Amino acid sequence: MQQLSQLIKSSYTHWLLHSSVYKASGFTRLNTTLQLSEKKKTEGKIGLAFWVTGESSQHRMGICRDAKTGPRREAMTGGTRAAIFVYAMEGLENMAYVANAVSLVTYFYGYMNFSLTKSATTLTNFMGTSLLLTLLGGFICDTYLSRFKTCVLFGCIELVGYALLTVQAHFSQLRPFPCKNVARDKMDQCEAADSGQVAILFTGLYLVALGTSGVKAALPALGADQFDEKDPKEAPLISTFFNWFLFSLTVGAIFGVTFVVWISSNQGWDLAFGVSTLVVLFSIIFLCMGKSVYRHNAPKGSPILRIVQVFVAAIRNRALPVPEKSEELHEIHDKEVGMENEILARTDQFRFLDRAAIVSTASGTSPSITPRPWRMCTVTQVEETKILIRMLPIILSTFFMNTCLAQLQTFSIQQSTTMDRNLLGFQVPGPSIPLIPLLFMFILIPIYERIFVPLARKVTGIPTGIRHLQRIAIGLVLSTISMAVAGVVETRRKSAAIQHNMVDSPDPLPISVFWLGFQYAIFGAADMFTLVGLLEFFYAESSLGMKSLSTAIAWCSVAFGYFTSTIVVEVVNRVSGGWLASNNLNRDKLNYFYWLLAGLSVVNFGVYLVCASWYRYKKVEVKQLGSSAGDDEGKA
Repeated sequence: MQQLSQLIKSSYTHWLLHSSVYKASGFTRLNTTLQLSEKKKTEGKIGLAFWVTGESSQHRMGICRDAKTGPRREAMTGGTRAAIFVYAMEGLENMAYVANAVSLVTYFYGYMNFSLTKSATTLTNFMGTSLLLTLLGGFICDTYLSRFKTCVLFGCIELVGYALLTVQAHFSQLRPFPCKNVARDKMDQCEAADSGQVAILFTGLYLVALGTSGVKAALPALGADQFDEKDPKEAPLISTFFNWFLFSLTVGAIFGVTFVVWISSNQGWDLAFGVSTLVVLFSIIFLCMGKSVYRHNAPKGSPILRIVQVFVAAIRNRALPVPEKSEELHEIHDKEVGMENEILARTDQFRFLDRAAIVSTASGTSPSITPRPWRMCTVTQVEETKILIRMLPIILSTFFMNTCLAQLQTFSIQQSTTMDRNLLGFQVPGPSIPLIPLLFMFILIPIYERIFVPLARKVTGIPTGIRHLQRIAIGLVLSTISMAVAGVVETRRKSAAIQHNMVDSPDPLPISVFWLGFQYAIFGAADMFTLVGLLEFFYAESSLGMKSLSTAIAWCSVAFGYFTSTIVVEVVNRVSGGWLASNNLNRDKLNYFYWLLAGLSVVNFGVYLVCASWYRYKKVEVKQLGSSAGDDEGKA
């Protein structure tokens, strides 16, 4: 009986060692060898991770690693077919966001009875906050949740926000009696929104802001994770992903500024908010449909905490000399079993931070003892901090472009209301004017991806055609040209008002609104280069544990531009004696303001060139399981 028991046990163990258990979907692979090995505790951790999260560590990283055969590509996950679901969510979510971004001013003013100034301020604060909060979303994503879970969680928060706005817009008891176009005999009923109504409005708005911030932080990184930047075949597809990501964003925005804006103008705001709610719901559903084919990332702890540890350790070791040899600094060569390791090579910038990785008894550490993170960090951790420091000047020298963008979303919209907006007998709504750059981007992005990139690749030998920083630079130049053209168009518009004696007339001027298409089209091209360039740059240059936080920094550039716009307008008004002080654009000097922005953009571009030439691309060493030496990939 004992021999039979041993035989059964031996057979069962043999079966476990030579079989794999698959989930019902057939996509997530669990090597039971890693679960049962008692000798390799780290392998047991991988098995435990599966039962806790439903995903193996290998699957989360897009790599399926077998304990005996080594790494191999998991062909059933990732790639373009996984990215399609990301495109779907981005297009649908952005459809709701952009539609409300271009038209909420009319809702605040006409239905919530805010003043024009408060309406504009409320909108810019909402948009700026929604983009700044991407830092929170990126932090949560990198530290606690996978990118997929972050998108679902924050998407649900955004859904609740739109639902609350829908309820308020539908029930008249939850909002004040609208003052816009009210009859004279009902003017006594027109009053400002009370505190309860404002509380409901702001709760809905900032739930939307919080939700969209998390989606914007995690979704680009989730899509880019579907392509392995270490694989020569897949690495060029990361740039392709970001181009089509912008394309999906553009398609969603086109439907938003046409279909949803038309509903809000003609069918009511309750229906418009309701459509936004349904669109966000469908975006979450589409994202979840692709769960089984995603390559899921594993959170690697707080990147902010790791950065703080570097500064604390460097300060504690400030009396120690900086070693000349990298071998004298602390680094881990055999990291988590079953995963590829990204080891960042030492660079010669910010050498004072290298003290954080000094191995010395003075810091209470030695090679044979597990180091304390607040006294000794790894070289990779130090380089991760250096990368973030090097990125800051790039951000500071690019946000002014988004200050110019804010003018196209405010003053240019006001210009459109004074111009002839007839198109084949159809009156184009003012909030739909941003359709012009969107259509231009809709046409230009495929041309860039299919024609420009292959041609540039043949000339430069760079897989993406041109480097990330070069792409950003082209966008900055185009934004400068856009502001100069905007000044010329405004001069022509004012000339039409003077020639036809309509300076103080409320009637539309005899000049087509499509003259604004020149500045919008050029800026659309600028946005295609710079926004995608920033997203791609921060994703490519950040370490594995900071991908979402870094892409969030790119969105913060847009947020800083919005907030800076308010300051610039106020300063220009005070210094110039009121270029933009009048409520009549025909008497303002908006053309001078545009040309001033063009001049400042030239200065900003010069600053950017200095920052870009100073920047050093990261160096990566990929160290396989059991390896202590890696291959330097050189500059990215």
